[in-house]
Amino acid sequence: MSEHFAKDSDKHLVIYVMGVSGCGKSTVGKTLAAKLGFLFFDGDDFHPEENVLKMSKGQPLNDNDRQEWLEAINRCALEKSLRSGVVIACSALKKSYRDTLENNITPKPKWIYLKGNYDLIHERMKNRIDHFMPATLLKNQFDTLEPPVNCIRINVEKSVKGIVSEIRHKLAKQI
Repeated sequence: MSEHFAKDSDKHLVIYVMGVSGCGKSTVGKTLAAKLGFLFFDGDDFHPEENVLKMSKGQPLNDNDRQEWLEAINRCALEKSLRSGVVIACSALKKSYRDTLENNITPKPKWIYLKGNYDLIHERMKNRIDHFMPATLLKNQFDTLEPPVNCIRINVEKSVKGIVSEIRHKLAKQI
């Protein structure tokens, strides 16, 4: 798809890969970015130290905790999309968070929603190593989640290769 953009502005597209923790955002996002020739950024890298510490202790973040983080991700998307297409993995659980992430970005970002059931994602989280987000916070993520309306929905039960292939196919229809 990277060779066949409809408009020059598509080369500067921002794509957010979103969903609850453990759904595969980072893995899918990195793979998608590589296939498209886009830059990749992981939203987790933008959390202030206080947020990481809070989540590490099993305490969920509130809207105030997330605001600075969301604004930092938005600034990255704005800055980097001036030179290249960008894929960013970010939970973006609420519509208000997605509104902040979209602020001032033209063309409007594309949203990829990685959707899966609690049991599958909980099992994946229990098997993760070296991540600050404990599986005990997954229920809070599902409780907070406001599924997006205007997005590409992808079931996470497939392989990463299958997920990325489906995303590319669906993106090609929109661009």
